[in-house]
Amino acid sequence: MRFRRRSSAPEPAPEPAPEPAVRDVPVRDGTIRLGQFLKLADLIGNGAEAKPLMTRGQVTVNGETETRRGRQLVRGDVVTVDGQSVRVA
Repeated sequence: MRFRRRSSAPEPAPEPAPEPAVRDVPVRDGTIRLGQFLKLADLIGNGAEAKPLMTRGQVTVNGETETRRGRQLVRGDVVTVDGQSVRVA
């Protein structure tokens, strides 16, 4: 019975998962409240849908869970809901 010699070369690292596409949503002023932005970006149908999503921890801003509907967003902030990411532009 013959055994194969194990190669000393390291195995290649797995490919990193591709980043989800981020869609830019322009805002008129320099800031906008999170609840308003969710509606503007078509992530929710109406303002009443925002609070339950936030309570369940399904809304993140720049990678951190956000529970305040009135949080002020500025250009460059990235909001993610259920895997969809949008950037304040």
